[in-house]
Amino acid sequence: MADDKVKTGTGLVGETARGVSRRVLLKSAAVLGATTVAAPYYVKRAFASSGELNILCWTDELPEPVLADFKDATGITVTKTPFSSNEEQINKMQATLGQGFDLCMPSFNRAKDFQFLEVLKPFDESKVDLSAYLPSLLKASSDLWTWDGLYHLPHVWGTEAMTWNNEANKLSYAESSYGLLWDPEYVGKVQMRTYSGLLGLGLWMDATGKLPTNRMLDSYKDEATMRKIYDELTAYAIEHKNQIRQFWDSTDSIQAGFRENGCTIGQTWDGPVKAMIKNGEPYTFMAAKEGALTWMDGFALSAAAQNVDEVYAFLSYIGKPEVAGKIATSSNYNAVIKGADDYVPAADKALFRSAYPENALDKLWWYPPAPAWFNSVRNQYAERFQAA
Repeated sequence: MADDKVKTGTGLVGETARGVSRRVLLKSAAVLGATTVAAPYYVKRAFASSGELNILCWTDELPEPVLADFKDATGITVTKTPFSSNEEQINKMQATLGQGFDLCMPSFNRAKDFQFLEVLKPFDESKVDLSAYLPSLLKASSDLWTWDGLYHLPHVWGTEAMTWNNEANKLSYAESSYGLLWDPEYVGKVQMRTYSGLLGLGLWMDATGKLPTNRMLDSYKDEATMRKIYDELTAYAIEHKNQIRQFWDSTDSIQAGFRENGCTIGQTWDGPVKAMIKNGEPYTFMAAKEGALTWMDGFALSAAAQNVDEVYAFLSYIGKPEVAGKIATSSNYNAVIKGADDYVPAADKALFRSAYPENALDKLWWYPPAPAWFNSVRNQYAERFQAA
């Protein structure tokens, strides 16, 4: 256990999600009516059944050491099927109607997609210790994922923002802007993801008055407004596409972009870069002054789940503060469980502080719930950008 009492994302999220709190977050644990789970009972039941658990998961959010410890504690073997985007996950669940998976890991703002697909079933809340979760993050799930029951439980949260090679760039928070990715100084040295790169471009153009969009929230109003905004963004991005060295789509491709493919700056997830920094590599991950793009991933129960006792044994296990702290440390994302911050090493806390200096935590840009039409239209613009 670290003795550094400075908080990281787990300790600060209730304070730093003020913007999203007004929309979807704040609710007390008492209102949620949490019932404490009897973990040993469910572990015992799991021993009596298959001893297997199949999870469709993000590539780096279930660290192998944690799964090995879980097997030692319960006898349950977790089999992971990795994916690198919500679209890939949705396609897999839709293709099999959930068969072959007990749990999947949707991002919290994709509730409408999964409700439409009808490939999930609600959790039995009497078998989950809801009081273990940070109330603001649990409510982010419960507000969007409750129809005939609760369909989503938080797992980790993180951001996408600015990364640069310290040997090639000397930058401060005042200079950390999505606009740098379009500066001729960095031509041919940039990596980004297509659709979130367009979002970052929009936040910069909004902040500079080039394209006022209410911090890009106007693009969620209606399809006509969204298309008007994205027509301009995509035209600008295509005109300046020589800035881009590569488009990334996963943890591995982010790291390869910097290590092997000549990128010196980019807009990336936090976890892959924090892993590089902890490995001694000369990189900085920092919130853009326009606001770090903030997401939260969680667990949902497949309608075709076969190993249900194992599911609840697993949720009980990762709901322990010491386990949640280990997940945060190993994955380099932020925990959602109360008390997990006490089990995060001082070095990781220092990384968190350097990633979110000054007022960066007050400016987090939480992905809002997307209207039914939004993601398919957004993907059309992303594909146009990539193919240009």
